[in-house]
Amino acid sequence: MIHDTIAAIATPPGMGGIGIIRISGDQALPVISGLFGNTLKGPMDCLNLESHRVVHGYIFHPREHIVLDEVLLVPMLAPRSYTRENVVEIHAHAGPMVMRAILESIIFLGVRLAEPGEFTKRAFLNNRIDLTQAEAISDIISARSTASMKMAAVQATGKLKENITHAREILISLLTLIEAAIDFPDEGDELIQEKQVLEHIDRVIAICRQGINTYEEAHFLRDGIKLAICGSPNVGKSSLMNCLLESERSIVTAIPGTTRDLIEEGINIDGVPFVISDTAGMHETKDPVEQIGIQKAKESITRADMILFMKPAGETISAQEIDAVVPSHEKVIIVFNKMDLMPEGFTPTIPADIQKIPHALISARRGRGIQNLKKQILSLSAADKTDPTGVVPNLRHKMALEKTKNALSCARQNLIHHREEETLAIDIRMAAEALGEITGDTADIDILDKIFSQFCIGK
Repeated sequence: MIHDTIAAIATPPGMGGIGIIRISGDQALPVISGLFGNTLKGPMDCLNLESHRVVHGYIFHPREHIVLDEVLLVPMLAPRSYTRENVVEIHAHAGPMVMRAILESIIFLGVRLAEPGEFTKRAFLNNRIDLTQAEAISDIISARSTASMKMAAVQATGKLKENITHAREILISLLTLIEAAIDFPDEGDELIQEKQVLEHIDRVIAICRQGINTYEEAHFLRDGIKLAICGSPNVGKSSLMNCLLESERSIVTAIPGTTRDLIEEGINIDGVPFVISDTAGMHETKDPVEQIGIQKAKESITRADMILFMKPAGETISAQEIDAVVPSHEKVIIVFNKMDLMPEGFTPTIPADIQKIPHALISARRGRGIQNLKKQILSLSAADKTDPTGVVPNLRHKMALEKTKNALSCARQNLIHHREEETLAIDIRMAAEALGEITGDTADIDILDKIFSQFCIGK
């Protein structure tokens, strides 16, 4: 399959100024020779085109020899291309009909339509990038915020790859010594110096712990901070969500209990992604539909990274009321709504035992106080203090690091208690393979297929 020549449209569908069709493989130049000419006379020999030099010309229909479009042709010869194969890009006018006609002409000449992510998969298989860089490319495309884009851009340069490769090289060197001690038992004590081996193991464990901690602290830059709005019925939760989203996403009525199902929507606040949940009002009810909605609300609150606990201005609030809904006060903001109904200069009364919980005064109906609430949300999330350049970006990486750490902890104990070298070798090998899953050195085909299937076809 990797020897096939493939093609796909690399720009989004629709009408626009420029659309790009990408061809990659050994037959890229011979195929384009049957379609492209730099004059209106017809196709020309393109086998000797200069790499990375833009050529102006025309794409011709392969059978009728009529002009399909005026284009710019960009040949990129192996290995100096995205896939490390011969690549040709056709920059045409981005109309759906003309793009489809050019792609069909390429396929007519024996080129196969690319599968999702196949260009990037070839870049990985041809050792141009590792698996962390491939995943970073996907993250750049799907980034929902400036912070997540910066994080992915750093990973695409190979920063994570460097750290993981260094740790894996330490383990492979250790494994070589251990296997030599197994093969030459008389020299085992000279080859395996306990103190030195423990230092190497501890160094890799420290690398793993640091990576796991960065995921726990900052994975929301990629996935979004889960923000749940909760409170009693008709307190203004849906109005607040619409204010934050600046759109009419939730239904707003004067009838209590309008929101019965969980409503989620993504939002970007100053470059930080959030996933906001508008939950059903918390109250006692015998209505089975409302009970389901309240149960979903409780589940959303449990999963949330941050809670906006809403209360009508003028009503009393207590710690017990918050405790009944929110398991922890650490990530709670009390939002006093309907301030437009209060006299000027009104200040809500907050009991002493919850005065440390931040609070905001708003009128969701009038849109007042929303910007100040957004600032408090950012401050409490600590997103502005998170460095997106040193983060382990996704759960797959974190799980592999945990597997590595656990295997090395076992190896450490085996070494201290002077167990057989074979057992020590098994643990070290398992740790090295787990690290290899991150970069792709030991990842099986199912993992690769799953990762690349999430890409768009033209990438």
